[in-house]
Amino acid sequence: MKQEQSKRIQTSVLGAAEKRVLVWLAQRQPRWVTSDMLTAIGVVGAIVVAVGYILSNYHIGWLWLASLGFVINWYGDSLDGTLARVRGTQRPIYGFFLDHNIDGITIAVMCIGAGLSSMLNLYIAMVVLALYLMLSISVYINAHLKGEFKLTYAGMGPTEFRLIMVIVNTLFATIAPLRNWVVCFDVFGTPIALGAFDFAGLIIAVVLAVIYLNNFYTDAKGYAEVDPVKPYV
Repeated sequence: MKQEQSKRIQTSVLGAAEKRVLVWLAQRQPRWVTSDMLTAIGVVGAIVVAVGYILSNYHIGWLWLASLGFVINWYGDSLDGTLARVRGTQRPIYGFFLDHNIDGITIAVMCIGAGLSSMLNLYIAMVVLALYLMLSISVYINAHLKGEFKLTYAGMGPTEFRLIMVIVNTLFATIAPLRNWVVCFDVFGTPIALGAFDFAGLIIAVVLAVIYLNNFYTDAKGYAEVDPVKPYV
């Protein structure tokens, strides 16, 4: 089975610095550490994130555990591919299959965990998850059709997202008025209460939706030019 490697497009704010750090870490991993092991560590990190958010229902201090989970997830998820490239042990077919299936699992685990906390409305968490997966599908389609695998949008990628969430967790863990701030209103007679974390989730959802719709329009226009309507004879 032949698999062409898609061109990776990485233009995130932290991309250059992160690459240097990841190569430095990969060069210092013990020989017994494998890419699959790091992938598993990334999954463990996602579970730690979810557990931290759920336990924050009982004490806000558990948000620090969720932040630790984001660091663990970054370590495993970002380093597994770098380790393979540094060692020259890439497995493009297996790696593509495993990495992107695991990405879907981990984002689902983290979003569900956050949605089951008192910090974030479950419906908002599911909207964020759906939009993230829609954008991922678009990326995979373009990897097949254009040979381009775009990892970042507007200077933002998974690492920047994790960092933002760690900052948000820190603010909510340390500033009581912020986590206690709530806006209440009615929607067709149904009372709705949204906190600051909910609004942060809504902002993320709006950003993902705008990126997805812009990409859909741009890509559809480009593919229409490449594959124009054929005259009916």
